[in-house]
Amino acid sequence: MPANHVAARLSDLDMTIVDHVPPGGNWKQIPVDVPSRRLVQIRRSFAAGEGSRSTYYGRLRSDAPAYTINTYFSRPGNGCHIHYEQDRVLSAREAARIQSFPDSFEFLGRNGAVATQIGNAVPPILAYQVALSLGDSGSFVDLFAGAGGFSLGFAWAGWKSLVATDIDAGFLSTYARNVHDVVVPGDLRSPSVFDAVVSGATDARRSAPEQPFWVLGGPPCQGFSTAGNRRSMEDGRNHLFRIYRSFLDAVRPDGFVFENVSGLLNMEGGQVYELVRSTLEGAVDHIELWSLRSERYGVPQRRHRLFLVGWNGRQALVAPLARTAIPHSVDTGQMAPWVSVSEAIDDLPALSSGQDGSLFGYRHEPTSAFQRLMRGIIDAEQYLLDRAPLPVVLVT
Repeated sequence: MPANHVAARLSDLDMTIVDHVPPGGNWKQIPVDVPSRRLVQIRRSFAAGEGSRSTYYGRLRSDAPAYTINTYFSRPGNGCHIHYEQDRVLSAREAARIQSFPDSFEFLGRNGAVATQIGNAVPPILAYQVALSLGDSGSFVDLFAGAGGFSLGFAWAGWKSLVATDIDAGFLSTYARNVHDVVVPGDLRSPSVFDAVVSGATDARRSAPEQPFWVLGGPPCQGFSTAGNRRSMEDGRNHLFRIYRSFLDAVRPDGFVFENVSGLLNMEGGQVYELVRSTLEGAVDHIELWSLRSERYGVPQRRHRLFLVGWNGRQALVAPLARTAIPHSVDTGQMAPWVSVSEAIDDLPALSSGQDGSLFGYRHEPTSAFQRLMRGIIDAEQYLLDRAPLPVVLVT
């Protein structure tokens, strides 16, 4: 029985809107006489040349990856979140699967908090491949950890979490339930929180000083996101990379992985990215940018993320091998090498708007490698081997 398989209840107006949108469609298929202020706003924005808004009120296609799962997947007007055949938005479990969280991973908290945890996470199967690319497994600290997608992927690759921290104690409750129970809630800018995390990492590291020790973390990205309205350094969240550097100086790891959204690259003409990079590179011998698109790494979702990877020593590191070169169009007539939405979620129980299916059984036995991974039948390594159309390099 899949936990968190709950679909948000839609209003009568939203249900009318959803009924008009075909698979692969969006707000443009909704008649103008549907009385929605949200639609009026979208049409005005589109007419003013402020972007295509192509995912708004979007319905997924069964034969293609999803668009980026954001924190608003329970709302049809804030992205492409309508189920490809059922008239409702994605359930929390479906969104979690599209992020590659297995069904055994239970999210704690109210529905809004769960949506935030899922939407902000690093897909675990992508994090797993990043971890494999770092060489020998070791231990790590996870800053700005959220629910633990980054950490889970590293744990799948044999790494050990020493301590995790996040400003939201509720998110860390999810982390502690599913990944590792040594957590420090609070704002990392607070000296008491900073010192507690440093102390926890230092004490735990002494038990295995010969193992590699890394720092992970993706500072809150809303200020850098292309979906935000305040993409400037006036947003205080955009300065959290400085506290990340301070932490690197305090614990002196063998390396770090700093994750963020692709919008970081063009913010203020690229100056912000250069500032972040120059701030972090002073803590290590080498630093590289890995620009990774999740759909090329076995994640059923188009999600473009940046990983600044820094390390000490002479060993060369190479970004994980892209498992497939995916065309941007899903209408090429070529065999789809990606993981589609239906491959990801069609074994989950059918729902209606507002229904909780957490106590329902699966619709059928798993029919794809991804479903077998989600249901714990195979592990991440076997999943990549089962579906890889290209040679796979696994570091053990």
